[in-house]
Amino acid sequence: MTDNDEQVSVGVLSLHNSKETKAILNAVEDLGHDPEWLRQENTAVNIEHGEVVIEPEVDIIANRLLLSNTEEPAEGLGLATTFNRLRPMLNQPGAVLTAIHKFATAVTLADWNINVPDALLALSNDRLNAGRERFGTEGVYKTAIGTHGGGTWKVDLTEPVNPKVGNRQAFLQDFIERDSELHRDLRVYTVGEKVIGAMHRFAPEGDWRTNVALGGDVQDMTDEMPEEAKETALYAAEVIGLDYAGVDLIEGEDGWYVLEVNPTAGFKGLYKATGRSPAPYIAQMAIERAGGEVDEERVDALANSLDDSTPSCKPRMPATHREDTPLIGYIEEVVASGTSGSVTALAKSDTGATRTSIDTSLAAEIGAGPIKSMTRVKSGSVKGGKARPVVDLVIGIGGRQHTVTASVEDRSHMDYPLLLGRDILQHYQVDVRKRADSDSPAKDDDEMLEE
Repeated sequence: MTDNDEQVSVGVLSLHNSKETKAILNAVEDLGHDPEWLRQENTAVNIEHGEVVIEPEVDIIANRLLLSNTEEPAEGLGLATTFNRLRPMLNQPGAVLTAIHKFATAVTLADWNINVPDALLALSNDRLNAGRERFGTEGVYKTAIGTHGGGTWKVDLTEPVNPKVGNRQAFLQDFIERDSELHRDLRVYTVGEKVIGAMHRFAPEGDWRTNVALGGDVQDMTDEMPEEAKETALYAAEVIGLDYAGVDLIEGEDGWYVLEVNPTAGFKGLYKATGRSPAPYIAQMAIERAGGEVDEERVDALANSLDDSTPSCKPRMPATHREDTPLIGYIEEVVASGTSGSVTALAKSDTGATRTSIDTSLAAEIGAGPIKSMTRVKSGSVKGGKARPVVDLVIGIGGRQHTVTASVEDRSHMDYPLLLGRDILQHYQVDVRKRADSDSPAKDDDEMLEE
């Protein structure tokens, strides 16, 4: 950028503290322009005497709202739409809505002649189960909205499944696997018409899902990926309408299939595999679309690192502010959901437990599973702990939904069929005085120790 070029102000709409948000903001500043972090502490839209003003004032907005792991994504989409009515936005709300709904993505891509796995979404239990035989004895069962591998199961289709998991619509999909010994897919990160990097993602031991958030390994494939995969990824992002995206593909016996198109794909795994960060390219796109200029060589140089340090533009928080972390009780009413249904139950919060656990009978009732592996769980009453099966479980608390890998145990002798571990409690503050069963007696020390 020359001295005569005007600076532009790039806002990143993000209510969380992700590496990606920080990296984009830092890249904007490193490229000589003004970043603004649009978050709770500093953001408002004011209508006064017919004039609409955004606070803080920005020229363009990069949308980094995380919607898939919230129970009411329409709230975030409405917020993004509000800003998009006033300023240009990268990853516009309409495209994001299509992308976060996995079946809407599949329908859109198939309509544009892009290969996707065969799938069936039905609103009734009868219709969904009447069509499940065509997928064979084993298939993929997904909630239409999910993230980080959450809400995705490989299920035995000799047993019926439910058309909803909690309040989320679900669907069946073909399980495509070219190599039964090596569970992997291909993540391609695109910004505009450019592929920033590509990587194979390998499933962790005992799992079949390849998400880095679940512990999957990665391998750089930027220069080795087939041209067909590259063109398919770019075309898929264009069809969905996303300015930047992580496109997930898998190779079948007859070519490449698109599994998902992620509007808020993470950078960590890609950077680990390729040594390249998408952040400077997203910043470049925003700056140029707002009429600014950047140095191309500087963009390429910045992409060699992932600068996720705290941005200088992060608004100051009041001393008493604690990131608006939701408060839950020692005993909390939750909704537990699986492939067969949902149940409202009482759960005990235990910050000493790493993993959430569920009673065997309740797990069977809601169709939690299938069993993925065994894990050794420490117990105060059993020296060294004992092995327990683990399953995928969806827990709804207030306005949030969490998909976790929970251990299954016989809790019939305990008062609460669910125990919330740190995998869920990390997102909350726990008030030990607050109980959903206020009339119930407190636990004695022996039971506290056992759990």
